[in-house]
Amino acid sequence: MIAAILVSNVGVVSAQDTERLLNATITAQAQTDTQSQRAQQTVTRLADESSEYFADYRVAVQQLDQVKVYNRNLEQLVRDQQREKASLQSQLENFGNIEQGIVPLMYELVASLKTFIELDMPFLQSERNNRLQRIEANLERSDLTVSEKYRQIMEAYQIETAYGRNIEAYPGTLQIDGIDRKVDLLRIGRIVLAYQTPDQAETGYWDKRAKRWTAVDDKFRRAVTLGVRIAKKQAAPTLLELPLPAAEDVR
Repeated sequence: MIAAILVSNVGVVSAQDTERLLNATITAQAQTDTQSQRAQQTVTRLADESSEYFADYRVAVQQLDQVKVYNRNLEQLVRDQQREKASLQSQLENFGNIEQGIVPLMYELVASLKTFIELDMPFLQSERNNRLQRIEANLERSDLTVSEKYRQIMEAYQIETAYGRNIEAYPGTLQIDGIDRKVDLLRIGRIVLAYQTPDQAETGYWDKRAKRWTAVDDKFRRAVTLGVRIAKKQAAPTLLELPLPAAEDVR
């Protein structure tokens, strides 16, 4: 058998030694490659983690900016609310002063309304007196605001004012000569308040001077009958000849 030999400047090397040297070199290279792959994987992982951290950082910065804007807005809202609170407090203090003047005025208005109704022609007395009594009772209620009490008083004044501009007919009961009589009442503003029995046998009016009901001649009977029909929208408006008290002298 002839063995191959390697001759070098370090001496003679056998084929077996050469093979071992090559194997060792290959093994070392393989280990180096493996380590390089692991290092590359580590670098890649760290790069990915760095990218994620950077993305998280950017999101955090954006969120921080949003929080700063939100906080500035909150500060503005708080300052505005403080100004509004101070304004409301000032209004409440002023309202307290105004209320001290309004409450006595409301009592004066109710007293004047009561006197007016007592001196006025006696129409819709139950309705008007009941409304007045409700207002008087409501003045003492703590669950109603001053503005609501004042509104009710003004509403009553508006209703009373409207009575002077409209015409109305309604059934009622009058005491005439000590006897209760069923009648139809006709009110034309606050100028005329007349009555007529259902059989039209008796017609009369409220005498403001004498403060009593006064019967009139039959010549007014048809006019009052027609006036009742007009007020009930059963006939067209027309001129009526009605009993009127003489005008009072004003000196």
